[in-house]
Amino acid sequence: MNQSTTPIRGLGEIALRVDDLDGMQRFYADVIGLELMKRFPTSAFFRIAEGFAGHTQILALFDRRTAPGYSGLDPARTTVDHIAFAIALTDFAPEQARLEGLGLKVHTTEHAWTQWRSLYVADPEGNTVELVCYDPSIEPPAAI
Repeated sequence: MNQSTTPIRGLGEIALRVDDLDGMQRFYADVIGLELMKRFPTSAFFRIAEGFAGHTQILALFDRRTAPGYSGLDPARTTVDHIAFAIALTDFAPEQARLEGLGLKVHTTEHAWTQWRSLYVADPEGNTVELVCYDPSIEPPAAI
């Protein structure tokens, strides 16, 4: 389905099942800087950005320990590779310095085909989080 015929207009939410709800809440609030919208006993909801037609884009964290069949952390239970949040190019260097100042291992890369520049960190449960921006100074590859 191409963009002109799809009904999808944006991201609704990203939902993660987590082993340490409090630790993950602190990471996404204090390190990534997302605004906590609502905390329930077994879940937390963060505002990512304005969404489509009144549906705010959110990150939802659900306490895995309350799920039926919980037996502890098992990375093989997911197919999630990473989650990415868009930032402004002017925030790239300050965010890299801030994250490194927090003692996080930060991996950087350029994606020439899209002219994107990325910072990657791991959250407390090992999920990769990307902060990505468009950078017109990156030379795209020559057309084939």
